[in-house]
Amino acid sequence: MFKLLIGVVGLALLGACGQKSGHIPDGMAYARSAVVEGTITSIQSGVIYRKMNCIDVVNAYIERIENYDLTTSLNAITYKNYDEARQLANKLDKRWGPSSIESDILPLHCVPILVKDNMDVKGFPTTAGSKMLADNMPPDDANIIAKLKDQGAIVLAKTNMAEWAFSPRQTNSTSAGITKNAYNLAHVPAGSSGGTASGIAASFALVGLGTDTGNSVRGPSSHLSLVGMRSTHGLLDLDGIVPLVLTGDVVGPMTRPVTDNVLMFAALGGENYAPDLNKGALKDARIGIVRELAKPDDMDADIAELFDVAVNDLKSQGATVIDAIKIKDINAHINASWGCRSFRKDVHEYLTGPGMSAKISDPYEAFEAGVFAPYTKGAWGYFEGGAIEVATKADGTVCGDLSKDVMRQTIKKDILDAMGRENLDALIYPSWRYPAARLDLAEADYKGDNSQTLAPPTGLPAITVPMGFAAKDLPTGLQFLGRSNSEKTLYNLAYAYEQATKHRRAPVKFPIIKK
Repeated sequence: MFKLLIGVVGLALLGACGQKSGHIPDGMAYARSAVVEGTITSIQSGVIYRKMNCIDVVNAYIERIENYDLTTSLNAITYKNYDEARQLANKLDKRWGPSSIESDILPLHCVPILVKDNMDVKGFPTTAGSKMLADNMPPDDANIIAKLKDQGAIVLAKTNMAEWAFSPRQTNSTSAGITKNAYNLAHVPAGSSGGTASGIAASFALVGLGTDTGNSVRGPSSHLSLVGMRSTHGLLDLDGIVPLVLTGDVVGPMTRPVTDNVLMFAALGGENYAPDLNKGALKDARIGIVRELAKPDDMDADIAELFDVAVNDLKSQGATVIDAIKIKDINAHINASWGCRSFRKDVHEYLTGPGMSAKISDPYEAFEAGVFAPYTKGAWGYFEGGAIEVATKADGTVCGDLSKDVMRQTIKKDILDAMGRENLDALIYPSWRYPAARLDLAEADYKGDNSQTLAPPTGLPAITVPMGFAAKDLPTGLQFLGRSNSEKTLYNLAYAYEQATKHRRAPVKFPIIKK
């Protein structure tokens, strides 16, 4: 990544204008401003050019969490990793000294991250939002966390989530309570990765991680004016992550700009498409609207208008946009019950893995003990028929993997056939047809969640990118869906749209701290 940044200026200039490692006058003052809406490139540039040290960056984010998270009642953060974060920052500052060369800069050098609390971080419990896992101390980092740390990332804190990742509607757990939407504290951030979404929107860290089974990266990202990528199913490692349904689960980056998402995707194990990003990628692109997910009479008026504007923006950048793409059996596919009741089996295998110390081995023990948030009761009813020995569908048949699931492969084929007929690069639709629900109506007002359809049952990749703001300062998102392993195409389309529209802006309740 830093060949992009340093190669242009030259390391000789660093030696000419840089200072030795150590205290930088006004480094913390610079960091307080730099971290708000900062990007990986801007933060690393500030560190490399001695405007601030990495320890200043970490301390500035910690200061924001301590000043804003509880005092505003946002409640995005659960477990804080401050001591280790500061130690790692100091090590990175020693690594980047006056005689350093380009190879001393790691891909994620001084990138503080927020991690959803269903991912193992050594030294902290992994609760998946349940009090019943308060003692679940993993023996090591999840594979993806270890991979990020090896590349210079700093885990700053873990974030709240919907209990057991059950809800796309809200982020409410027995382990940490309710997380609110950073743009409007009377509204939900969606679920289940709402803690990460609100935390990154409020600039509590540089980037964040979530998981997505049906909605949980893209839905919260849309509600918080973020970029959220659900990559091709099976592409990224799920070891050390409390599962919901392994045949649907995907881990994904949640970021403010597309560029940071691309860099995180590469660090997580995907390819690095950063050098290929092109502002002109929409020129000659062919994009189809899934009108069944964007009917004007089944959409909030503001979002319908914003979606129309988005379509015109795509066209103005040179894209051919085809309305009402015909997908065989689309309404049946949208309403299909494709899930597998493998939750108990999948979580049992996680809880009983080598070195695990949780007091329970079956998540259903939490329900039997009455330790669950009331809004999750329906989900427990669904999984009651499951077992820890075998994974079944609702009709009692045994689940297979995605590649052998006839229903899911049929949905995928029909979508790809439609894209092939029109030679499309991607399909689009609003990530949500309605704005974020009010907290007090989180369940009753849940509607318009388009992320649950198309991508999860098929395993196809999809990305949401900011589309503007509805009434009450509530963000909206535009979603692009592509063919398997078409992340490069999706990132380019999203990047070109983002650069042409610049919809992302910071939530007003979390300004720069001045001291």
